[in-house]
Amino acid sequence: MCGITGFTGEADKNALKIMTAAITHRGPDEDGFYMDGRVNLGMRRLSIIDVETGKQPIHNEDKTIWVIINGEIYNYVELWPELVEKGHSFYTDHSDSEVVVHLYEEFGDEFVHKLNGMFAIAIWDTRKERLLLIRDRMGVKPLFYSLIDGKLIFSSEIKSILKHPAYTKDVNHDAIYHYFTFKNIPAPLTAFSNIHSLLPGEMLSFSSNGNIQRNRYWKVNYRENYEYDEAYVTQTLFDILKDAVRLRMRSDVPFGAYLSGGVDSSSVVALMTEFSNKPVKTFALGYEDELKNKEADLYHARRVAKYYHTEHYEYIMSHQELIDDIGAIIESFDQPFSGTISTYFLSKLITKHVKVALSGDGADELFGSYLSHRTASPMYHYKKLYEKVLDGSLSDAEKKLFDPCDTGFLENLYSRTKGDEVLWRHQLYYFTDQDKEDLLSDHFKSRINGLNTLSLLEGYFKDLSAKDPLNRILEMEWNTQFPDQILAFVDFLSMAHSVEVRSPFIDYRLVEFCATIPGHMKIKNGNVKDILKRSVEPILPAGITQRPKEGFVLPIFDWMVEKLKAYCVDVLAVERQKKHNYFNSDTVVSLLNDFTSGRKNNAGQVWNLMMFQVWWEKYFG
Repeated sequence: MCGITGFTGEADKNALKIMTAAITHRGPDEDGFYMDGRVNLGMRRLSIIDVETGKQPIHNEDKTIWVIINGEIYNYVELWPELVEKGHSFYTDHSDSEVVVHLYEEFGDEFVHKLNGMFAIAIWDTRKERLLLIRDRMGVKPLFYSLIDGKLIFSSEIKSILKHPAYTKDVNHDAIYHYFTFKNIPAPLTAFSNIHSLLPGEMLSFSSNGNIQRNRYWKVNYRENYEYDEAYVTQTLFDILKDAVRLRMRSDVPFGAYLSGGVDSSSVVALMTEFSNKPVKTFALGYEDELKNKEADLYHARRVAKYYHTEHYEYIMSHQELIDDIGAIIESFDQPFSGTISTYFLSKLITKHVKVALSGDGADELFGSYLSHRTASPMYHYKKLYEKVLDGSLSDAEKKLFDPCDTGFLENLYSRTKGDEVLWRHQLYYFTDQDKEDLLSDHFKSRINGLNTLSLLEGYFKDLSAKDPLNRILEMEWNTQFPDQILAFVDFLSMAHSVEVRSPFIDYRLVEFCATIPGHMKIKNGNVKDILKRSVEPILPAGITQRPKEGFVLPIFDWMVEKLKAYCVDVLAVERQKKHNYFNSDTVVSLLNDFTSGRKNNAGQVWNLMMFQVWWEKYFG
């Protein structure tokens, strides 16, 4: 695991060192550099595989190809002998990074299909005078770039690019506009003008003549198989997940696991115990406040830890810690972000014990858990049966098709959208385009030239491969919200504390198989992730699969109503809003008045605006 950065053009050792130092938290163990007058490559290393000899940049036998990589190639053990048999010689002891060099030599750009891992890779081919940037299939590892005066600048984090002397910092207003809807900046946009995000499964080629080519080498393809037998699906899921856990336990340094006591993290811990000859280290997050909706997390985490005899640790945080660290959290992203941030606090504990932690991330997004997932099939059937809804002639079997939604929720959403999947999904976000008409000032709107988020959302739905209503939502969010928000908070907030997170559920083999599972097996009779629960239930303590979904999220909205109320009002004070003049202050004041009077259901909107305000003040204020 590392952080990578660099730029094309003449050697500039000072700039390269400054850019590389900006991401020291991604690799506190050592640095590495390569400069030849045409390209400048820098990296920070978190030593996990081949600690002694795996120093980067890595090169081939005649030093015509140089590679820096952020991430892990899990199947390097299997690839190594294959490459030796083809005549390649290795100079490291067992570096997974060196496998990349020789695979590229052997297979060219197609080498990426041989990899099972998470990675952001930069390859400098001196013979072709070409720089190749590659992001892993799912987008676990981030990679950003900017093109200025014919030179390409890139990095694992935006903060490095901001340090390059050629870059002039400016706000990307289009990106900010979409943030207020999505809670994150949608790739390939970033919050900064002329800085872009490489997409998941994307490759960028930059030639010495300044030519850039981008192509998507992988994208999930849904092909539902309605002939599947449940026994076959549960066994196949279990087998792939078990092997994915096995591969992700390859490490030359101590590792552990996140443990919330839910199905996803408990399944990973259960499988880890099968491959470990000593207790697995597990880590759970709790809170000083006795919040009823969060107490169950520690209770069940302790149950699972006891059941599997893990070496269990807990981190107990308070609301004040959130206030103290909110600036550092935003700095971890370099962009406004109002999604989940729990990983930041638990990683403070994990980094004291291990460098690597496995997690259950990705299961919700594969099998269906969130409100949008729970709404997809019920809304599809509600729309088809709407005439029978009106005349009250629904059969009991037809009413069951609306589970787990109640008819009042469906009726309200249908009345605003007529069941159109793009429109109802748009309505579930924090701020719709209509909301932003009132929220944003004329000063801000004059900079976006009639932009609207609904059109962007329509584009997301346009080329979906899934036919099933649930799978269509899962596919859309897998391509957008999952890498831009879920994987983003896992990576940035863990790497802020130099912790590498590995997620077995997003092994590409499991993802491709899940794309063939019909939606009715994923959410069945209103039970979310039903087929996954059936698959892992035999290895879990009794009752874990029946736990209601709580999620690995901080109780921010509970705190905001009382303990953080004064802080919220201060951050969004009118005089602070006026620093950028992006908001209609009357609208924000009205939101705050509703919030302070006890209207908890708009706390998410207030939090969204607060996190923007903190970001803007830190980077532009």
